[in-house]
Amino acid sequence: MNSEQLLELTIEALEGMKARNIRSIDVRGKTTLADFIVIASGTSGRHVQSTAENVATEAKHRGIQPLGVEGQEGQEWVLVDLNDVIVHVMLPETRDFYNLEKLWLAEEEAAEGDGADGGMEGDPGLQRVRRLRG
Repeated sequence: MNSEQLLELTIEALEGMKARNIRSIDVRGKTTLADFIVIASGTSGRHVQSTAENVATEAKHRGIQPLGVEGQEGQEWVLVDLNDVIVHVMLPETRDFYNLEKLWLAEEEAAEGDGADGGMEGDPGLQRVRRLRG
């Protein structure tokens, strides 16, 4: 399974659990840690935890063993490392505080000006997944 297929699997797992504000970021060329980072919000601590667990479970069903799952105890921010895709599921206030999108997208946003919409529709990674789905 290539990284774009893994991204699609990840987004489907998040959507299946009704995660909110799903955002994928293509970090190829910025880091060797992963090809994509996916950030999503949960509605409660339990929702954050169960959504992250679902991502890990769906990956396992497809033969992808997660390298690690961190943060399940606190339920504010759970990270699932799928090697080529790193998934962050957070409570909205935790997501706002750490603002990972700004960290990873600073270069693009500077080039675009203030045109980032922050929503899913303008997300190139999600658009690519939708094209792959047909």
